[in-house]
Amino acid sequence: MPEFMTPALVYVVAALTLPLVPHGRWRQILIILTPFAGVAVFWGLPHGTYGNINLMGMHIGLMRVDALSYLFGLGFSLAVLVVAVYAWHVRDTIQQVAMLLYAGSALGAVFAADLVTLFIFWEGTAIASVFLIWARRTEGAYAAGMRYLIVQIGSGVILLAGIILFYRETGTVAFRAMELQSAATWAILLAFGIKCAFPLLHNWLHDAYPAATVTGTVILSAFTTKLAIYALARGFPGTEILIYIGIAMVLFPIAYALVENELRRVLTYALNSQLGFMVVGIGIGTPLALNGAIAHALSSIFYQALLFMSIGAVLFRTGTSKASDLGGLARQMPWTALFCIVGGLSIAALPATTGFVSKSLVLSAAGYGGLYLVWLVLIAANAAAVLHTSIRVPLSVFFGPDRGVRAKEAPSHMLVAMTLAAAVTIGIGIYPDPLYALLPNDVTYEPYTLSHLITQLQLVLFAALAFALLARAGFWSTPRHAILLDTDWLYRHLLSAGLGRLSAFVTALWRWTSLLIQRRLNVFLSGIYRTHGPQGVLARTWPTGSMVLWIAILLGTTLVLTYV
Repeated sequence: MPEFMTPALVYVVAALTLPLVPHGRWRQILIILTPFAGVAVFWGLPHGTYGNINLMGMHIGLMRVDALSYLFGLGFSLAVLVVAVYAWHVRDTIQQVAMLLYAGSALGAVFAADLVTLFIFWEGTAIASVFLIWARRTEGAYAAGMRYLIVQIGSGVILLAGIILFYRETGTVAFRAMELQSAATWAILLAFGIKCAFPLLHNWLHDAYPAATVTGTVILSAFTTKLAIYALARGFPGTEILIYIGIAMVLFPIAYALVENELRRVLTYALNSQLGFMVVGIGIGTPLALNGAIAHALSSIFYQALLFMSIGAVLFRTGTSKASDLGGLARQMPWTALFCIVGGLSIAALPATTGFVSKSLVLSAAGYGGLYLVWLVLIAANAAAVLHTSIRVPLSVFFGPDRGVRAKEAPSHMLVAMTLAAAVTIGIGIYPDPLYALLPNDVTYEPYTLSHLITQLQLVLFAALAFALLARAGFWSTPRHAILLDTDWLYRHLLSAGLGRLSAFVTALWRWTSLLIQRRLNVFLSGIYRTHGPQGVLARTWPTGSMVLWIAILLGTTLVLTYV
């Protein structure tokens, strides 16, 4: 293998080649073969750093292969394959090229051994992914894409500032575990937190993802936030503040997910809550907790993609993904309904799903570490996931009242992609040993104990009972035309209004200042005109003798001032 070959290079070459390939089957085959070629680059490589460069005294490593990068590399590559099959019908060159560059940048960041390489690919994911939003070609998508791009580029700028300060303090740019002891590491954590959708930094997720194309939302759900989880696991394992941040992430999206009408936005709130489980695991920092965070990040790629693919198929067939407009589609789209249920069961961590074997690691780590309040919060959040995603989403679309919407079953390639994601979700759930064997920390763990099974089954059943009682009592309804205010109101409305008032004040101040200056200037010019104008004193004809006298006076005054 060439010294500087990386999976990212494979995707970049494929993206540059794709426009030269005629539209149709050969393009799709090229996209599907790309993840296999990318995996071939690092498959079987011994652990170590490859593609080493000395750049102005900084040690750059283009590809670091270890347990953590290897596992995320496999997960991301498999996600690309699933999305490529799902997007078989797409004939949009922009989407296809953007998808390859986006996935390649995410893989390049995962294998980066230094912060400089990480930054380059970090920004690559931001720039490439925004075209998956703009590819929808609506005014709303353009505006959402611009807001998304500003936030993502802002994350990169903060990361760059942190890297510069970190290099100045330590003399190295190695991407390793860091302590929150300086402005540099706080800046790097903030940059990671923006991409991870920390509380108050999360609005781009719910704003942009539902605005993307059908296939764009699926691939967006797989990479950006999971890359941030990888970066946190690599850079800040055991950082206690992440426990509290994760708890906030777990809790605040629940209320929005329970009442939001747009189902793709419901799934983004569910995704945000699941990210909280991972952040809590990273904050706990024990080998078991880190294994849980990493395993849950990987399992979330597939069950979350399964949910987005099923709702995306409904949007593709009906033109809407609003709960108030849908219902009774189970007979028309039975396979899509089944896959949506599988994804919902996995996010609820039902036994025999990948969510169960990954989420239980984090829950057990919290319990074993004596963090009982954290454990209770995570349990409550899991029960809420049963309500807002496992039950509400399938019920609203496939089993609710028939609203007269008619649709065909999802296209065959979409069903194949959903089958692949469901196979991963159920396969790992039934037999988690291959996943556990790839986790970076050597920890023996058995998820299928009697206590785990009983606890999780009770949780799911009681959550389902609560939903049934609430629905029967009439407390469960979906607002049709409600606008849910989130913290983005602060900058999309309040800040906008404040800037408008500030702009009006500055404009008025400028006009007043300009008018004052103009008046003073007119007075000054009028005075000069009176003196030097045609009728002015200095414009008159003076006798020669008078002029000689004045010159003598001026010269005498100069001599006196010089020698005094």
